[in-house]
Amino acid sequence: MEFSASDLAQVRFAVSPMWQVVTSYRLLSNHAVAPPVHRLWIEQVQPRAAAAGLDRGWLAELIPPSGFFPYFLNPAPSGPAPALDTELAAIQDAPIDRVRHDLDHLEYHQKRLGPRLRSLRHDPHARLARLAQEIRTYWELALAPYWARIRTVLDTDIFYRARQVAEHGAGHVLNDLHTAVTWDGSALHLSRRNRPLSRTTAGPGLLLVPSAFTGSRLTTRVEPPEPPQLAYPARGTGSLWAPEPTTGTDALAAVLGRSRTRLLAELSTPASTTQLAHRTGLSSAGVSQCLTALRSAGLVSAHRAGRSVLYARTAAAETLLKAASST
Repeated sequence: MEFSASDLAQVRFAVSPMWQVVTSYRLLSNHAVAPPVHRLWIEQVQPRAAAAGLDRGWLAELIPPSGFFPYFLNPAPSGPAPALDTELAAIQDAPIDRVRHDLDHLEYHQKRLGPRLRSLRHDPHARLARLAQEIRTYWELALAPYWARIRTVLDTDIFYRARQVAEHGAGHVLNDLHTAVTWDGSALHLSRRNRPLSRTTAGPGLLLVPSAFTGSRLTTRVEPPEPPQLAYPARGTGSLWAPEPTTGTDALAAVLGRSRTRLLAELSTPASTTQLAHRTGLSSAGVSQCLTALRSAGLVSAHRAGRSVLYARTAAAETLLKAASST
């Protein structure tokens, strides 16, 4: 794909919640061949997703284990880090022709569409609202409790590449994205893409989207007049689910109290009040009281998972624990 000076000037990075939704759902539904690094996340999320019926809903039909998935699921991010609700609004406002074109293309690859997708093609705007609701449910179950960790990995990747741009130029960064990507000074080449890239079939510039769930894959979205999107594996994904250090937290306990500090340490993975009470030996009422205080302080977030609520450490809590462990 050729680049003019204007195209090169419009290259930018973005953190996209919907790209994490699509790539993580594909990973979850194809868990047998998923990278080992995500095994812990899959073991925690899969039972919750199945209990919510997410293995047989809209996403199951729209995102096959491999191959094409509809482009309208990944609207071009409007800024460097749009909220999920912003992207869901863009999905619900997708042009009817685009939705139907994508579904026709999906049918070509999958040989048939299920009843849900046939109804979506018949009446996109009415059905897209239902799809958006299911995506919100999936987000709350599978990604929101882990978002502080995921977002840290994605932001760190972008900060690293921004520094590379400053030190070596944009061409160096494009060459360093993925083994399948090469930059020759005027054009970008993708060695494993089946269909050719050209400016006649793509919008201006280039949107680079780091993902925690693509594995070793590179995924493209080319839908003019929007800029082409390249979702690439973020640096640091290998350590995404590694336990955070929680030793040497006496200084933190002196400020927060031992029970609250213990609960923060236990939340290396999201858990419910009942699970935390079982692990710590604290009463359910005591755990609930501590979590309320931690949530008010911005150290814990809460996410509904069916009839339960999962609690997770925030980025601020991760920073506190790291600082306490290093003293």
